[in-house]
Amino acid sequence: MTKKMSTHQAEDDLRNESILIYVNGRIVPRAEATVSVYDSGFMLGDGIWEGLRLYNGVWAFLDEHLDRLFEAAKAIDLDIGLDRAAVIAALMATQQANGMTTDAHARLMITRGVKTRPFQHPSLSQQGPTFVIIMEHSRPKLPRPIRLATVPHLRGLPMTQDPKLNSHSKLNCILACIAAEKAGADEGLMLDVNGFVNTTNACNFFIIRKGVVWTSTGDYCMNGITRQKVIDLCRANDIPVYERNYSLVDTYGADEAFLTGTFGAQTPVSEIDGRQIGAGDMGPVTKKIRSLYKALIEQEAA
Repeated sequence: MTKKMSTHQAEDDLRNESILIYVNGRIVPRAEATVSVYDSGFMLGDGIWEGLRLYNGVWAFLDEHLDRLFEAAKAIDLDIGLDRAAVIAALMATQQANGMTTDAHARLMITRGVKTRPFQHPSLSQQGPTFVIIMEHSRPKLPRPIRLATVPHLRGLPMTQDPKLNSHSKLNCILACIAAEKAGADEGLMLDVNGFVNTTNACNFFIIRKGVVWTSTGDYCMNGITRQKVIDLCRANDIPVYERNYSLVDTYGADEAFLTGTFGAQTPVSEIDGRQIGAGDMGPVTKKIRSLYKALIEQEAA
């Protein structure tokens, strides 16, 4: 059987053994970067996060990522305890401490903080938020396209757990990933509550049929920043693109398929539910979109 992979597969980098991590205003060695077992994030998944990627000294689309971070904090009634400028300062201080200039990934994680007792109510978090930044040297390494398997786990309705939140509560997606691996695939393709193709457990999903790019309506998935950049690039470069409902039948008949995310940008998909997609490799439209995205990143860093 072909070795399993994930969309976050990266080159091994020994420098990550000695990275410095930001924890509540202090930048400490990896081995000392700890939080309390009473932390609401550890105990209940009560928190939010944001991932950013460093290209040539610039954190790509930083404003959009911070907009999403602060909107998520407001949505769950979490006071980050820092304003926008202070969050940026913490990010830059962590970058400088690690001497990182490119090919790095940062994960900003904010929880409701340490609880006085091990129970659910938010009022038990009385010490203020926990804010951590993990920053790693990280260059994507994908020896082959990703294989997907459709899983029974859905991205649900906003009144259950809104999929538009970058929440620490990721168990639904983890179970989807486990189901896909049990089926011999790399990641899970998740449907929405109406049975239409939606997203994977970790990334947004696109197909291409006869030169036309399709993605979900976005009603039941994280509206990813990379997803939106791809849609915008298609519209600006005369590549037809539609946000629409479509089925597994449409998907199996696609000429190309790819995933989008902050880490991997555009990741080709070769197989879905044992059916080869197109030629089983990155297709010409995906290659064009990837080239346009790379140029956009270079423009950001200029």
